Amino acid sequence: MFEVNDTARLMNDLEVVISTLFLDVDRRKLVIRLEEVLSNYEIQRKTETDIEGDLQEKIDMYLSARQIEGMSDKTLEGYKLELKLFSEKIDKPIVQINTADIRKYLASNSSWMISTVDKKLSALKSFFAWMVEEELLLRNPAAKIKPPKKPKRLPKGLSIEEMEIVRDSCKDQRERALIEVLYSTGCRLSEIANIKTTDINLHEMKIHVIGKGDKERTVYLSIKSMHQLRKYLNSRNDECEYLFVTERKPYRKMSNRNIQRIIDKIEQRSNISKKITPHTFRHTFGTLAMENGADLADVQKLLGHEDPSTTLVYAHVSEERKKQAHKRFHVQ
Repeated sequence: MFEVNDTARLMNDLEVVISTLFLDVDRRKLVIRLEEVLSNYEIQRKTETDIEGDLQEKIDMYLSARQIEGMSDKTLEGYKLELKLFSEKIDKPIVQINTADIRKYLASNSSWMISTVDKKLSALKSFFAWMVEEELLLRNPAAKIKPPKKPKRLPKGLSIEEMEIVRDSCKDQRERALIEVLYSTGCRLSEIANIKTTDINLHEMKIHVIGKGDKERTVYLSIKSMHQLRKYLNSRNDECEYLFVTERKPYRKMSNRNIQRIIDKIEQRSNISKKITPHTFRHTFGTLAMENGADLADVQKLLGHEDPSTTLVYAHVSEERKKQAHKRFHVQ
C-alpha cells in the first residue's frame, strides 16, 4: 500500500485531474507511470500559511494585465474595487474557490440591487475567465452563474412638448447650446464634457467624439443645434480648447458635475414632472429616432452602443404608433 504522504497526495491529485480531462485513460497504467516519475522527486505540500494572500496576488496580476491591454481607467477602478471586496470575504486559496463560494458571496447582502449583483458578477466572470486563459486555473468557477434578470424598464425620454418647455427654461446661450447638442447628438455626459472646439465641423454639421472604451465615432447636429452652437461659440472670449467652459476666469473645461448642476437648474425652472439628467436627452434622442422609423443598426452606431441589445430598449412601440399601424394594415 502506497504511503499516505505529500507525494501520495500529489499523485492522487494528478490522477483525478488527468482522469477528468481524459475519460478513457487506463487508470492502472497511469498510477504506475506517476509512481515512476514522482519517485525521482522529494515533494513537500504547501501549508495554508504558505498560500495565504494567493487570491489578492492573482487579482493584482489580472489588473496589471488588463491595464497593459488598454482597459479604461474607469472600468479598471470598478473591477479593482469589486475584486477587493470579494477577496476580503473569501478566505481561500484561489484553486479552492468554487461556484458555490461565488453564489454565496453574491447572495450575502440582501440590500444589494440587481444592478449591483450584476456588476459584481461581471467583474468575477472577467477575472476567472482570464485566469483560465492564462492557464493559472483549469476551470472558471463563475462560468455557470447566470446574470440576474433585470426588470424591463423603458427609458424615460422627453416628449416633443416637454422638450420645448426645457428649451424655454434655458436662461443663457451656453445653456441653450448645451441642451441642443445633448439632444441632437445623443452623446453621453462624459463625451459632451470632453468635446473640443477642434472636434466640431459646423460646415458638415458633425462632431467627432471619443466614447466608451476610447472608441471614436461621429455624431451629427440638427439645424437648430448648429445655430445655437454657433451663437454660443461667437459669444465666447477665451482661449480654452474645450467646447463647454466655465463662466468665470480662469476659463476651463466644465466637469461632469458642472454640467449636471446646469441641467438640475434647468429642470427646476421647467417644472415638468419628469426627472431631467444629461442622460435624459440621450434617451429622448434614441426614443424619437426609433419612433420616426430610424433603423436599429443606425441608432446603435449613433449612440455608440457596442451591443445591439442595449439599443433594443428604444425599440418599444408607442400606443399612438400601434393605433396608426392598426388603421393602415387591419383587414376590414
